Amino acid sequence: MEAEGNGGCSLKKKIDPTLFDLCLGIVLYGVVFEIILLCISRKPSYSIGLWIGVILAVAGSVHMWWSLNRSLDMASKDAGKTVGTNNLVRYFVIVLVILALIYTDFANPIFAFCGYMGMKVSAYLNPVIRRISEKVFKI
Repeated sequence: MEAEGNGGCSLKKKIDPTLFDLCLGIVLYGVVFEIILLCISRKPSYSIGLWIGVILAVAGSVHMWWSLNRSLDMASKDAGKTVGTNNLVRYFVIVLVILALIYTDFANPIFAFCGYMGMKVSAYLNPVIRRISEKVFKI
């Protein structure tokens, strides 16, 4: 039995740095967008929509990482099918959530979409976010 319980794994070995950077960038995008949004409007439905989109973006990023990681151990034919199927699942979930927001008026679907676009912004700003996470989180 090992004394550390996790086989001596450090935090650096548990978290994929690229996934961490992507999720960090999405959350930072959400914070900056929220600050700008609060300067423009105080409607709660806008902020709720934004954070629904941010949560979807983080969940989608984790799902994408999991899907790609899993497909690396498969034959190329099976890997292509698996990645394609998982892409469709992600898009289906996004469409369902946006449609639910449209029909329920719970939150603004446009700002949910803007929150989801944080994944794209985070990917483009990856070099900057990488430097931030190296300095702040030492990952």
